[in-house]
Amino acid sequence: MDAETKRAPPVIQLKNVAKVYRTGDVEVRALRGVDFTVEPGEFVSIMGSSGSGKSTLMNILGCLDRPTSGEYLLNGREVARLDRDGLARVRNRTLGFVFQSFNLLARTTALENVELPMLYAGVPSKERRVRAKEALERVGLGARLDHHPKQLSGGQQQRVAIARALVGRPRVILADEPTGNLDSRTTVEVMALFQQLQKEGLTLVLVTHEPDVAEYTQRVVVVKDGRIVNDKRQTPNAAVVPAEEVGT
Repeated sequence: MDAETKRAPPVIQLKNVAKVYRTGDVEVRALRGVDFTVEPGEFVSIMGSSGSGKSTLMNILGCLDRPTSGEYLLNGREVARLDRDGLARVRNRTLGFVFQSFNLLARTTALENVELPMLYAGVPSKERRVRAKEALERVGLGARLDHHPKQLSGGQQQRVAIARALVGRPRVILADEPTGNLDSRTTVEVMALFQQLQKEGLTLVLVTHEPDVAEYTQRVVVVKDGRIVNDKRQTPNAAVVPAEEVGT
């Protein structure tokens, strides 16, 4: 068997994807024939100014919206034409989401916040607790299971949100401006965690408007006027957190 035969198929593949929004007689072309492929284990950042189409692209990648035309293959399966329930099933089985706002319940512990997606999925209580604890330990918060969000720093809250994204055992993490509410030191901490998750085999796609954040990824895709205008590979900066700060 040759190398080409052994190669795993792309995790994400968009083929000539367009998205048109219509309000009355007004037509907005948010995406214009986008071709985009992400291989297993890649760490990709998507950049673009407001109105460039990057948020629309991210919504389609996350199965939160459907393209007007074109194909979207996720793990080799065409998902662009699935109905709402079908898209929800794909999201739950394949994707994990991290957002700029941490979206944590204030009166709920870190452990309970991470359990929530499994509660909605009908996972038994005992398994929920075990998996949530494992996810929090994975992001360095094993000692803060019972802390509420107000007892955690911004970086710790984002790590709880990342743990919540991991409990569904996704193949792909989609992160939308995940460092937007964080200071520079905490940004490095979160990017170090993302780099570690990539080393463990996860595929990550991150939207950011910060060039210094994009430098921690191995590939930078720039979107403008609904098109990909640049797609470059690079040697990522290593996100290094001082040992005494890890887990704080």
